[in-house]
Amino acid sequence: METHPFAAAPAGSPTLESLPVEPLLTSEFDVNPGGVYERLRSMYGPVAPVGLMGVPVWLVLDYREVLEVLRNDSVWRRDVRHWRARAEGRLPQDWPLLAGYEVRQTMFFDDDEHRHARLTYHSAMRPFQDGHSPEGWELRAAVAKYADELIAMLAAESGTSGFADLAAQYTRPLLLMVTTKLFGCPVELGDEMVMDLWRMLDGGPDAGPATGRALGAMTRLAAHRRSRPGEDLTSYMLLADPSLSDEQLGRELFMNAVYLNDITGNMVCNTLLEVLRGNATVRRSLSAGQIGETVNRAALANPPSANLCFRFAARDVRLGNFWIRGGDIVSPSVAAAHRDLIAAGSSHIVDSAVSTRAHLAWGAGPHQCPSAARELAGTIVSTAVGRVFEHFARAELTLPPDQLPWRAGPVVRGLRLLPVRYELSAHSAAVRVPPARGSDDVAAPAEAVPLRQPSRLLGALRRLMFGGRKGD
Repeated sequence: METHPFAAAPAGSPTLESLPVEPLLTSEFDVNPGGVYERLRSMYGPVAPVGLMGVPVWLVLDYREVLEVLRNDSVWRRDVRHWRARAEGRLPQDWPLLAGYEVRQTMFFDDDEHRHARLTYHSAMRPFQDGHSPEGWELRAAVAKYADELIAMLAAESGTSGFADLAAQYTRPLLLMVTTKLFGCPVELGDEMVMDLWRMLDGGPDAGPATGRALGAMTRLAAHRRSRPGEDLTSYMLLADPSLSDEQLGRELFMNAVYLNDITGNMVCNTLLEVLRGNATVRRSLSAGQIGETVNRAALANPPSANLCFRFAARDVRLGNFWIRGGDIVSPSVAAAHRDLIAAGSSHIVDSAVSTRAHLAWGAGPHQCPSAARELAGTIVSTAVGRVFEHFARAELTLPPDQLPWRAGPVVRGLRLLPVRYELSAHSAAVRVPPARGSDDVAAPAEAVPLRQPSRLLGALRRLMFGGRKGD
Protein backbone atom coordinates (compact mmCIF):
# COMPACT_ATOMS: atom_id res chain seq x y z
CA MET A 1 0.00 0.00 0.00
CA GLU A 2 1.35 3.43 -0.96
CA THR A 3 0.48 6.42 1.21
CA HIS A 4 1.79 9.98 1.03
CA PRO A 5 0.65 12.95 3.13
CA PHE A 6 -0.70 14.83 0.14
CA ALA A 7 -1.14 12.04 -2.39
CA ALA A 8 -3.99 12.43 -4.87
CA ALA A 9 -5.38 9.96 -7.35
CA PRO A 10 -3.86 10.56 -10.80
CA ALA A 11 -6.12 12.09 -13.41
CA GLY A 12 -7.86 9.42 -15.42
CA SER A 13 -7.63 6.67 -12.79
CA PRO A 14 -11.00 4.93 -12.50
CA THR A 15 -13.37 5.85 -9.69
CA LEU A 16 -15.53 3.38 -7.82
CA GLU A 17 -18.66 4.90 -9.34
CA SER A 18 -17.28 4.62 -12.89
CA LEU A 19 -16.50 0.91 -12.72
CA PRO A 20 -18.99 -1.80 -13.66
CA VAL A 21 -19.79 -3.83 -10.57
CA GLU A 22 -21.45 -7.18 -10.14
CA PRO A 23 -23.62 -7.95 -7.12
CA LEU A 24 -21.74 -9.76 -4.37
CA LEU A 25 -24.73 -11.36 -2.65
CA THR A 26 -25.89 -13.86 -5.26
CA SER A 27 -26.97 -17.48 -5.22
CA GLU A 28 -23.42 -18.37 -6.24
CA PHE A 29 -22.09 -16.51 -3.19
CA ASP A 30 -24.60 -18.31 -0.94
CA VAL A 31 -23.32 -21.68 -2.08
CA ASN A 32 -19.63 -21.00 -2.66
CA PRO A 33 -18.34 -17.66 -1.34
CA GLY A 34 -14.74 -18.87 -1.61
CA GLY A 35 -15.15 -19.40 -5.32
CA VAL A 36 -16.55 -15.87 -5.71
CA TYR A 37 -13.61 -14.39 -3.80
CA GLU A 38 -11.13 -16.26 -6.01
CA ARG A 39 -12.86 -15.15 -9.22
CA LEU A 40 -12.86 -11.53 -8.08
CA ARG A 41 -9.19 -11.78 -7.13
CA SER A 42 -8.28 -13.19 -10.55
CA MET A 43 -10.17 -10.35 -12.26
CA TYR A 44 -9.09 -7.38 -10.15
CA GLY A 45 -6.29 -8.36 -7.78
CA PRO A 46 -6.28 -7.68 -4.02
CA VAL A 47 -9.17 -5.17 -4.18
CA ALA A 48 -12.34 -5.53 -6.23
CA PRO A 49 -15.33 -3.27 -6.92
CA VAL A 50 -18.60 -5.02 -6.08
CA GLY A 51 -22.24 -4.13 -5.67
CA LEU A 52 -23.66 -4.56 -2.18
CA MET A 53 -27.45 -4.37 -2.21
CA GLY A 54 -27.30 -1.78 -4.97
CA VAL A 55 -24.39 0.27 -3.55
CA PRO A 56 -20.83 0.10 -5.01
CA VAL A 57 -18.20 -0.95 -2.46
CA TRP A 58 -14.48 -1.76 -2.58
CA LEU A 59 -14.06 -5.35 -1.34
CA VAL A 60 -10.57 -5.99 0.09
CA LEU A 61 -9.54 -9.59 -0.60
CA ASP A 62 -5.86 -10.19 0.20
CA TYR A 63 -4.46 -10.71 3.68
CA ARG A 64 -1.80 -7.98 3.48
CA GLU A 65 -4.24 -5.34 2.27
CA VAL A 66 -6.92 -6.34 4.78
CA LEU A 67 -4.40 -6.12 7.61
CA GLU A 68 -3.25 -2.71 6.38
CA VAL A 69 -6.82 -1.38 6.35
CA LEU A 70 -7.50 -2.71 9.83
CA ARG A 71 -4.30 -1.35 11.35
CA ASN A 72 -4.04 2.10 9.79
CA ASP A 73 -6.90 4.03 11.35
CA SER A 74 -5.45 7.39 10.30
CA VAL A 75 -6.27 6.51 6.68
CA TRP A 76 -9.19 4.10 7.12
CA ARG A 77 -11.87 5.63 9.32
CA ARG A 78 -14.76 3.93 11.10
CA ASP A 79 -17.14 6.89 11.48
CA VAL A 80 -19.87 6.64 8.84
CA ARG A 81 -19.83 10.43 8.52
CA HIS A 82 -16.64 10.05 6.45
CA TRP A 83 -18.62 8.23 3.74
CA ARG A 84 -18.90 10.61 0.80
CA ALA A 85 -21.89 8.91 -0.86
CA ARG A 86 -23.86 9.21 2.37
CA ALA A 87 -22.88 12.85 2.88
CA GLU A 88 -23.92 13.68 -0.69
CA GLY A 89 -27.27 11.92 -0.33
CA ARG A 90 -26.54 9.32 -3.02
CA LEU A 91 -27.57 6.25 -1.02
CA PRO A 92 -30.95 4.57 -1.47
CA GLN A 93 -33.16 5.83 1.34
CA ASP A 94 -34.05 2.30 2.38
CA TRP A 95 -30.53 0.81 2.09
CA PRO A 96 -30.87 -1.85 4.81
CA LEU A 97 -27.27 -1.87 6.05
CA LEU A 98 -27.21 1.81 6.94
CA ALA A 99 -29.41 1.47 10.04
CA GLY A 100 -26.74 -0.34 12.04
CA TYR A 101 -24.00 2.11 11.01
CA GLU A 102 -26.07 5.09 12.07
CA VAL A 103 -25.94 3.84 15.67
CA ARG A 104 -23.36 6.09 17.36
CA GLN A 105 -21.33 3.81 19.62
CA THR A 106 -17.75 2.71 20.27
CA MET A 107 -17.30 0.59 17.15
CA PHE A 108 -17.94 3.59 14.92
CA PHE A 109 -15.91 6.20 16.82
CA ASP A 110 -12.47 7.45 15.84
CA ASP A 111 -9.49 9.00 17.66
CA ASP A 112 -9.95 10.34 21.21
CA GLU A 113 -13.67 9.56 21.26
CA HIS A 114 -12.88 5.94 20.46
CA ARG A 115 -10.05 5.66 22.98
CA HIS A 116 -12.18 7.09 25.80
CA ALA A 117 -15.07 4.73 25.03
CA ARG A 118 -12.76 1.69 24.97
CA LEU A 119 -11.29 2.64 28.35
CA THR A 120 -14.80 2.74 29.79
CA TYR A 121 -15.57 -0.66 28.30
CA HIS A 122 -12.31 -2.19 29.56
CA SER A 123 -12.97 -0.89 33.07
CA ALA A 124 -16.49 -2.33 33.09
CA MET A 125 -15.47 -5.67 31.60
CA ARG A 126 -12.39 -6.22 33.79
CA PRO A 127 -14.20 -8.05 36.64
CA PHE A 128 -15.63 -10.55 34.15
CA GLN A 129 -12.30 -10.98 32.38
CA ASP A 130 -10.65 -12.25 35.57
CA GLY A 131 -11.64 -15.84 36.18
CA HIS A 132 -10.60 -15.52 39.83
CA SER A 133 -12.88 -12.57 40.65
CA PRO A 134 -16.38 -13.36 41.95
CA GLU A 135 -17.98 -11.94 38.80
CA GLY A 136 -15.60 -13.76 36.46
CA TRP A 137 -15.92 -17.06 38.29
CA GLU A 138 -19.72 -16.87 38.41
CA LEU A 139 -20.00 -16.06 34.71
CA ARG A 140 -17.73 -18.93 33.70
CA ALA A 141 -19.59 -21.29 35.99
CA ALA A 142 -22.85 -20.10 34.47
CA VAL A 143 -21.66 -20.82 30.91
CA ALA A 144 -20.76 -24.38 31.86
CA LYS A 145 -24.00 -24.85 33.78
CA TYR A 146 -26.14 -23.51 30.93
CA ALA A 147 -24.34 -25.79 28.45
CA ASP A 148 -24.89 -28.83 30.67
CA GLU A 149 -28.58 -28.05 31.16
CA LEU A 150 -29.17 -27.54 27.42
CA ILE A 151 -27.55 -30.90 26.69
CA ALA A 152 -29.66 -32.40 29.47
CA MET A 153 -32.72 -31.02 27.67
CA LEU A 154 -31.64 -32.88 24.53
CA ALA A 155 -31.42 -36.06 26.58
CA ALA A 156 -34.85 -35.41 28.09
CA GLU A 157 -36.43 -34.73 24.68
CA SER A 158 -34.65 -37.29 22.48
CA GLY A 159 -33.03 -39.77 24.82
CA THR A 160 -29.39 -40.64 25.29
CA SER A 161 -29.10 -41.12 21.52
CA GLY A 162 -30.98 -39.33 18.81
CA PHE A 163 -30.98 -36.29 16.59
CA ALA A 164 -30.38 -32.64 17.48
CA ASP A 165 -29.77 -29.29 15.87
CA LEU A 166 -26.73 -27.92 17.70
CA ALA A 167 -27.39 -24.45 16.28
CA ALA A 168 -31.01 -23.94 17.33
CA GLN A 169 -31.13 -26.26 20.34
CA TYR A 170 -27.76 -25.52 21.84
CA THR A 171 -25.63 -22.63 20.58
CA ARG A 172 -28.18 -19.85 20.16
CA PRO A 173 -30.03 -20.40 23.43
CA LEU A 174 -26.69 -20.75 25.24
CA LEU A 175 -25.46 -17.37 23.99
CA LEU A 176 -28.75 -15.68 24.79
CA MET A 177 -28.67 -17.07 28.33
CA VAL A 178 -25.10 -15.80 28.77
CA THR A 179 -26.14 -12.37 27.47
CA THR A 180 -29.07 -12.06 29.83
CA LYS A 181 -26.84 -12.92 32.78
CA LEU A 182 -23.90 -10.72 31.76
CA PHE A 183 -26.14 -7.72 31.00
CA GLY A 184 -28.43 -8.27 33.99
CA CYS A 185 -31.54 -8.32 31.78
CA PRO A 186 -34.96 -8.38 33.45
CA VAL A 187 -37.28 -11.17 32.38
CA GLU A 188 -39.18 -9.16 29.79
CA LEU A 189 -36.04 -8.78 27.70
CA GLY A 190 -35.04 -11.94 25.89
CA ASP A 191 -36.32 -14.04 23.03
CA GLU A 192 -37.08 -11.34 20.48
CA MET A 193 -33.74 -9.63 20.89
CA VAL A 194 -31.69 -12.30 19.14
CA MET A 195 -34.20 -12.35 16.28
CA ASP A 196 -33.87 -8.61 15.76
CA LEU A 197 -30.07 -8.85 15.80
CA TRP A 198 -30.29 -11.40 13.01
CA ARG A 199 -32.60 -9.18 11.00
CA MET A 200 -30.23 -6.24 11.30
CA LEU A 201 -27.09 -8.18 10.35
CA ASP A 202 -28.74 -10.00 7.47
CA GLY A 203 -29.80 -6.69 5.92
CA GLY A 204 -33.37 -7.72 5.18
CA PRO A 205 -36.23 -5.32 4.48
CA ASP A 206 -37.07 -5.10 8.18
CA ALA A 207 -33.47 -4.32 9.27
CA GLY A 208 -34.34 -0.72 10.19
CA PRO A 209 -37.33 -1.51 12.44
CA ALA A 210 -35.44 -4.44 13.98
CA THR A 211 -32.52 -2.15 14.84
CA GLY A 212 -34.92 0.31 16.45
CA ARG A 213 -36.58 -2.39 18.55
CA ALA A 214 -33.26 -3.80 19.77
CA LEU A 215 -31.99 -0.32 20.63
CA GLY A 216 -35.19 0.40 22.51
CA ALA A 217 -34.86 -2.79 24.53
CA MET A 218 -31.25 -2.01 25.46
CA THR A 219 -32.12 1.57 26.39
CA ARG A 220 -34.84 0.31 28.73
CA LEU A 221 -32.31 -2.08 30.24
CA ALA A 222 -29.91 0.83 30.85
CA ALA A 223 -32.65 2.80 32.63
CA HIS A 224 -33.58 -0.26 34.69
CA ARG A 225 -30.02 -0.83 35.86
CA ARG A 226 -29.49 2.84 36.60
CA SER A 227 -32.32 2.59 39.13
CA ARG A 228 -31.41 -0.94 40.29
CA PRO A 229 -27.65 -1.51 39.87
CA GLY A 230 -26.28 -5.02 40.20
CA GLU A 231 -23.17 -7.10 39.60
CA ASP A 232 -23.47 -6.97 35.80
CA LEU A 233 -21.86 -5.31 32.79
CA THR A 234 -24.62 -2.72 32.42
CA SER A 235 -24.17 -1.49 35.99
CA TYR A 236 -20.38 -1.51 35.71
CA MET A 237 -20.55 0.56 32.52
CA LEU A 238 -22.49 3.19 34.45
CA LEU A 239 -20.00 2.99 37.29
CA ALA A 240 -17.07 3.45 34.87
CA ASP A 241 -18.70 6.46 33.19
CA PRO A 242 -21.64 7.97 35.13
CA SER A 243 -22.05 10.59 32.40
CA LEU A 244 -23.46 7.97 29.99
CA SER A 245 -27.10 8.62 29.20
CA ASP A 246 -29.54 5.73 28.95
CA GLU A 247 -29.52 6.17 25.17
CA GLN A 248 -25.71 6.10 24.96
CA LEU A 249 -25.43 3.05 27.18
CA GLY A 250 -28.23 1.36 25.26
CA ARG A 251 -26.24 1.79 22.05
CA GLU A 252 -23.16 0.20 23.63
CA LEU A 253 -25.16 -2.74 24.96
CA PHE A 254 -26.82 -3.15 21.57
CA MET A 255 -23.56 -3.68 19.71
CA ASN A 256 -22.16 -5.91 22.45
CA ALA A 257 -25.29 -8.05 22.11
CA VAL A 258 -24.63 -8.34 18.37
CA TYR A 259 -21.11 -9.63 18.91
CA LEU A 260 -21.91 -11.84 21.87
CA ASN A 261 -24.91 -13.54 20.28
CA ASP A 262 -24.24 -13.67 16.58
CA ILE A 263 -20.46 -13.48 16.10
CA THR A 264 -19.53 -15.59 19.14
CA GLY A 265 -22.39 -17.96 18.37
CA ASN A 266 -21.11 -18.40 14.82
CA MET A 267 -17.67 -19.22 16.19
CA VAL A 268 -19.16 -21.96 18.38
CA CYS A 269 -21.06 -23.49 15.46
CA ASN A 270 -18.18 -23.11 13.02
CA THR A 271 -15.77 -24.80 15.44
CA LEU A 272 -18.18 -27.69 15.98
CA LEU A 273 -18.63 -27.97 12.22
CA GLU A 274 -14.88 -28.10 11.49
CA VAL A 275 -14.53 -30.95 13.98
CA LEU A 276 -17.56 -32.83 12.70
CA ARG A 277 -16.65 -32.44 9.03
CA GLY A 278 -13.24 -33.99 9.71
CA ASN A 279 -10.87 -31.02 9.43
CA ALA A 280 -7.65 -32.87 10.31
CA THR A 281 -5.75 -30.02 11.98
CA VAL A 282 -8.78 -28.97 13.99
CA ARG A 283 -9.42 -32.52 15.17
CA ARG A 284 -5.76 -33.01 15.99
CA SER A 285 -5.69 -30.01 18.30
CA LEU A 286 -8.93 -31.16 19.96
CA SER A 287 -7.50 -34.64 20.50
CA ALA A 288 -4.43 -33.06 22.08
CA GLY A 289 -6.66 -31.21 24.53
CA GLN A 290 -5.74 -27.82 23.07
CA ILE A 291 -9.27 -26.45 22.93
CA GLY A 292 -8.11 -22.86 22.51
CA GLU A 293 -6.02 -23.89 19.53
CA THR A 294 -8.99 -25.83 18.15
CA VAL A 295 -10.99 -22.59 18.16
CA ASN A 296 -8.12 -20.70 16.46
CA ARG A 297 -7.84 -23.29 13.71
CA ALA A 298 -11.57 -23.25 13.09
CA ALA A 299 -11.58 -19.43 13.00
CA LEU A 300 -8.88 -19.47 10.34
CA ALA A 301 -10.71 -22.06 8.24
CA ASN A 302 -14.18 -20.60 8.68
CA PRO A 303 -14.31 -17.15 10.34
CA PRO A 304 -17.54 -16.11 12.10
CA SER A 305 -17.57 -12.72 10.34
CA ALA A 306 -16.98 -13.09 6.63
CA ASN A 307 -16.56 -9.34 6.14
CA LEU A 308 -15.72 -6.86 8.90
CA CYS A 309 -17.24 -3.43 9.44
CA PHE A 310 -16.86 -0.89 6.66
CA ARG A 311 -14.01 1.58 6.62
CA PHE A 312 -13.96 4.94 4.84
CA ALA A 313 -10.88 6.42 3.21
CA ALA A 314 -9.75 9.65 4.88
CA ARG A 315 -7.92 10.69 1.70
CA ASP A 316 -6.92 9.36 -1.71
CA VAL A 317 -4.77 6.26 -1.27
CA ARG A 318 -3.47 3.45 -3.45
CA LEU A 319 -4.71 0.01 -2.43
CA GLY A 320 -4.15 -3.06 -4.58
CA ASN A 321 -4.45 -2.08 -8.23
CA PHE A 322 -6.73 0.91 -7.63
CA TRP A 323 -6.72 4.41 -6.25
CA ILE A 324 -9.33 4.68 -3.50
CA ARG A 325 -10.78 8.19 -3.31
CA GLY A 326 -11.21 10.02 -0.04
CA GLY A 327 -14.67 9.17 1.29
CA ASP A 328 -14.91 5.83 -0.55
CA ILE A 329 -16.26 2.82 1.33
CA VAL A 330 -14.20 -0.37 1.70
CA SER A 331 -15.22 -3.74 3.12
CA PRO A 332 -12.32 -5.83 4.53
CA SER A 333 -13.07 -9.50 3.85
CA VAL A 334 -11.68 -11.76 6.56
CA ALA A 335 -12.88 -14.90 4.78
CA ALA A 336 -11.08 -13.95 1.56
CA ALA A 337 -7.96 -12.84 3.47
CA HIS A 338 -7.75 -16.19 5.25
CA ARG A 339 -7.97 -18.04 1.94
CA ASP A 340 -5.18 -15.82 0.61
CA LEU A 341 -3.07 -16.49 3.70
CA ILE A 342 -3.31 -20.24 3.26
CA ALA A 343 -2.89 -20.20 -0.52
CA ALA A 344 0.15 -17.90 -0.40
CA GLY A 345 2.40 -20.63 0.96
CA SER A 346 1.59 -19.95 4.60
CA SER A 347 0.05 -23.34 5.23
CA HIS A 348 2.63 -23.91 7.99
CA ILE A 349 0.53 -21.49 10.04
CA VAL A 350 -2.47 -23.76 9.66
CA ASP A 351 -0.51 -26.93 10.34
CA SER A 352 1.52 -25.53 13.20
CA ALA A 353 1.03 -27.31 16.50
CA VAL A 354 1.82 -24.08 18.31
CA SER A 355 -0.53 -21.38 17.13
CA THR A 356 -2.89 -20.14 14.42
CA ARG A 357 -3.36 -16.67 15.85
CA ALA A 358 -2.78 -15.13 12.44
CA HIS A 359 -6.54 -15.29 11.99
CA LEU A 360 -8.46 -12.01 11.84
CA ALA A 361 -11.72 -13.24 13.34
CA TRP A 362 -11.43 -10.65 16.14
CA GLY A 363 -10.16 -7.96 13.76
CA ALA A 364 -6.78 -6.22 14.14
CA GLY A 365 -5.40 -2.80 14.94
CA PRO A 366 -6.95 -0.08 17.13
CA HIS A 367 -10.51 -1.25 16.45
CA GLN A 368 -10.00 -4.95 17.06
CA CYS A 369 -12.26 -6.61 19.57
CA PRO A 370 -11.07 -5.43 23.03
CA SER A 371 -8.83 -7.89 24.85
CA ALA A 372 -11.29 -8.35 27.70
CA ALA A 373 -14.08 -9.20 25.27
CA ARG A 374 -11.81 -11.52 23.26
CA GLU A 375 -10.84 -13.44 26.38
CA LEU A 376 -14.44 -13.74 27.50
CA ALA A 377 -15.63 -14.81 24.05
CA GLY A 378 -12.79 -17.34 23.84
CA THR A 379 -13.83 -18.78 27.19
CA ILE A 380 -17.46 -19.04 26.07
CA VAL A 381 -16.54 -20.74 22.79
CA SER A 382 -14.05 -23.12 24.40
CA THR A 383 -16.54 -24.08 27.11
CA ALA A 384 -19.43 -24.53 24.68
CA VAL A 385 -17.40 -26.68 22.29
CA GLY A 386 -15.63 -28.61 25.03
CA ARG A 387 -18.90 -29.47 26.79
CA VAL A 388 -20.34 -31.03 23.62
CA PHE A 389 -17.43 -33.42 23.23
CA GLU A 390 -17.30 -34.16 26.95
CA HIS A 391 -20.95 -35.25 26.96
CA PHE A 392 -21.17 -36.92 23.54
CA ALA A 393 -19.61 -40.31 22.96
CA ARG A 394 -20.39 -39.94 19.25
CA ALA A 395 -21.66 -37.17 17.01
CA GLU A 396 -21.89 -37.04 13.23
CA LEU A 397 -23.48 -34.71 10.72
CA THR A 398 -26.78 -35.87 9.23
CA LEU A 399 -26.21 -33.78 6.09
CA PRO A 400 -23.14 -33.62 3.85
CA PRO A 401 -21.17 -30.46 4.71
CA ASP A 402 -21.84 -28.95 1.28
CA GLN A 403 -25.61 -29.27 1.84
CA LEU A 404 -25.79 -27.42 5.16
CA PRO A 405 -27.93 -24.25 4.99
CA TRP A 406 -26.11 -20.98 5.66
CA ARG A 407 -27.04 -17.40 6.39
CA ALA A 408 -24.81 -15.75 3.80
CA GLY A 409 -25.06 -12.00 4.23
CA PRO A 410 -22.92 -8.88 3.91
CA VAL A 411 -21.33 -9.43 7.34
CA VAL A 412 -21.80 -12.94 8.67
CA ARG A 413 -21.77 -16.42 7.25
CA GLY A 414 -23.46 -18.47 9.91
CA LEU A 415 -25.14 -21.84 9.93
CA ARG A 416 -28.91 -21.92 10.06
CA LEU A 417 -28.82 -25.55 11.15
CA LEU A 418 -26.16 -27.90 12.51
CA PRO A 419 -28.01 -31.24 12.47
CA VAL A 420 -26.28 -34.19 14.11
CA ARG A 421 -26.93 -37.73 15.16
CA TYR A 422 -25.53 -38.08 18.66
CA GLU A 423 -24.96 -40.60 21.40
CA LEU A 424 -24.35 -39.41 24.93
CA SER A 425 -21.52 -40.94 26.88
CA ALA A 426 -22.56 -43.40 29.54
CA HIS A 427 -20.56 -41.29 31.96
CA SER A 428 -22.16 -38.00 30.94
CA ALA A 429 -23.59 -36.09 33.85
CA ALA A 430 -26.08 -34.52 31.45
CA VAL A 431 -28.31 -37.56 31.58
CA ARG A 432 -28.66 -36.94 35.31
CA VAL A 433 -29.02 -33.13 35.27
CA PRO A 434 -32.62 -32.23 36.16
CA PRO A 435 -34.53 -29.87 33.88
CA ALA A 436 -33.94 -26.17 34.52
CA ARG A 437 -35.64 -25.01 37.68
CA GLY A 438 -37.17 -21.72 38.73
CA SER A 439 -33.97 -20.53 40.39
CA ASP A 440 -30.40 -20.21 39.25
CA ASP A 441 -27.69 -21.73 41.42
CA VAL A 442 -24.99 -19.44 40.02
CA ALA A 443 -25.75 -16.35 42.11
CA ALA A 444 -27.52 -14.39 39.36
CA PRO A 445 -29.43 -11.28 40.39
CA ALA A 446 -32.94 -12.16 41.46
CA GLU A 447 -34.53 -10.25 38.58
CA ALA A 448 -32.13 -11.55 35.90
CA VAL A 449 -33.40 -14.16 33.46
CA PRO A 450 -32.82 -17.60 34.99
CA LEU A 451 -33.06 -20.97 33.32
CA ARG A 452 -36.76 -21.31 33.95
CA GLN A 453 -37.82 -20.61 30.37
CA PRO A 454 -35.50 -22.56 28.00
CA SER A 455 -38.43 -24.38 26.40
CA ARG A 456 -40.11 -21.06 25.54
CA LEU A 457 -36.82 -19.70 24.25
CA LEU A 458 -36.17 -22.76 22.09
CA GLY A 459 -39.70 -22.53 20.74
CA ALA A 460 -39.15 -18.94 19.72
CA LEU A 461 -35.86 -19.79 18.03
CA ARG A 462 -37.45 -22.68 16.16
CA ARG A 463 -40.22 -20.37 14.93
CA LEU A 464 -37.49 -18.09 13.64
CA MET A 465 -35.66 -20.91 11.90
CA PHE A 466 -38.74 -22.39 10.26
CA GLY A 467 -40.76 -19.48 8.98
CA GLY A 468 -40.57 -16.77 11.62
CA ARG A 469 -38.70 -14.34 9.37
CA LYS A 470 -39.54 -12.74 6.07
CA GLY A 471 -37.25 -13.69 3.24
CA ASP A 472 -35.93 -16.93 4.73
